[in-house]
Amino acid sequence: MIRRGILYLSESSNAKKVLTGTPMTRSVSQRFVPGEGVDDVIRAAHEANEQGLKVTANYLGEAVTNKDQARAAADTYLKILDQIQDQSLDANVSLKFTQMGQDIDEDFLAENLGRVLERSRRGQTFVRFDMESSEYVQRTLDAFESLWEEGWRDIGVVLQAYLKRTAGDVRRMIELGARVRLCKGAYREPESVAYQDMDRIRENFLELMRWLVTEGNYPGLATHDDFLVEEIHQFVQREGIESHRFEFQMLYGVRRDLQQQLLDHGYNVRVYVPFGEKWYPYLMRRLAERPENVWFMLGSVVKESPLGFFWKGRGGSGQTLGQA
Repeated sequence: MIRRGILYLSESSNAKKVLTGTPMTRSVSQRFVPGEGVDDVIRAAHEANEQGLKVTANYLGEAVTNKDQARAAADTYLKILDQIQDQSLDANVSLKFTQMGQDIDEDFLAENLGRVLERSRRGQTFVRFDMESSEYVQRTLDAFESLWEEGWRDIGVVLQAYLKRTAGDVRRMIELGARVRLCKGAYREPESVAYQDMDRIRENFLELMRWLVTEGNYPGLATHDDFLVEEIHQFVQREGIESHRFEFQMLYGVRRDLQQQLLDHGYNVRVYVPFGEKWYPYLMRRLAERPENVWFMLGSVVKESPLGFFWKGRGGSGQTLGQA
């Protein structure tokens, strides 16, 4: 019921008008999405870099079925890539194939995406391809491998630990030498393709993490889960794995306390910074994908406040590194 209610709010123009006009919604949105324009994400990237954080910029949008809109999305990425290069930012970009026109035509996708990749090569900027729902996984990996076979190397993919197929996909990416961002996964998937139990998902995440950290090419470990962070920390300490061989990744505005703690321990930390006019459906759909995210985002704010001492929350134990 909560999920249906949030989805209704995400799709209602009247609800959007009301909610986006309230101080609370604006405050929450600015916490997790810095703004709608390229200048906003570049400003956020500067601030993150000043704090010692690396950045991935993401222009919000997916499932584009209009060529003009897909070209406009590519044009936005060209502007971001130019700014990253011109301002010497420690940043890269992440995009979705469907945003570039995958659902329109494969030839159009190749043409439109090619403009972005050529510009990224000129500025030596890494490009990550976000993963979407399970129906797109094979198409995304097939498109990625086609680019890899064409000689593109400064590219990577996202793999989701809750999908039952991901162990094989991780092995394939290790074989290629491709960079992987590993996350739990956020889409609501059926039991036939995805683990449903959080303990099982965590178990799989840690198994895949061990493969990637020991055999992979500079993986990104995307999690805000205190338990997983502590397990990663203990594993790399025990195995003597140097911190430059991987990075932690977190969402912009989420668990800034933990981001700083990881930096203090000498780890590389990257924040995923989304921006764009589609921030309202992005924010609402993230909550709808898993209604417990409502508590998670509230908990992220509380954990950084003086009340954090009392917050045991729904997303972690409140422990610091080395205490578990």
